[in-house]
Amino acid sequence: MAHPLSHWEDGVAALPRETIVDVLEGRLREDILDGRHPAGSYLPPERTLADGYGVTRTTLKHAFGRLTQAGLLETRHGVGTRVRDYLRLGGADLLPMLVRHSPDWIGEVFEVRRGVGALISERAALRVTDRQRDELRARLAAVRGAPDADAVQLADIEVHRALARATGNRVYVLLTNTLFNAYLPVRAALRAPFTDPQAAHERLEPVVNAVTAGDAAAARRAAEHYLTVTERIMLEGLA
Repeated sequence: MAHPLSHWEDGVAALPRETIVDVLEGRLREDILDGRHPAGSYLPPERTLADGYGVTRTTLKHAFGRLTQAGLLETRHGVGTRVRDYLRLGGADLLPMLVRHSPDWIGEVFEVRRGVGALISERAALRVTDRQRDELRARLAAVRGAPDADAVQLADIEVHRALARATGNRVYVLLTNTLFNAYLPVRAALRAPFTDPQAAHERLEPVVNAVTAGDAAAARRAAEHYLTVTERIMLEGLA
């Protein structure tokens, strides 16, 4: 029986070739993450796999290239294409894909968010400059002035980016970006804490106040409280 992709490949439905590659990439990615192609195993020969999916080898190679770039496959010349052990060898850049595949990852992302976010606020309180204090206050005001939940959420994110910059440590900035990118695929489902701009501002204000005051202990406590409360609201909304 022909694979559902095969009629596209034969031109029965006039879809662009890139669309075929998109669909095939998604199917292969799901098969890998669901364990149908286990980590460390070699995929069947290209011709066999292409026939199984009902596509050409050219389409398969394009999909392989994307999945290799994503960190899920690795090709060994003369040997074949192997599923990469992404949990042992992969990086945090895989998180958006993993969250998109399974919402179970969100809880683990939030656990890291709590720990890293509290540490960032503590470090920011110790190192914040006058210019950064002004920026933090302006970013916080933008949360209250945002017109809708989406804008409030984005304004809130910019406060956290500013907190990370205030640490003076670029790794914290990159970690902050990574965590936000991780739940980007489900961001629309996590807007519950941001539907009321005033309430969102009031939840975040103690963090900014403690950081701008240079009180590291208070900043950590405020961040832990803020992150715990917003996480609970987001997870309730997601459920």
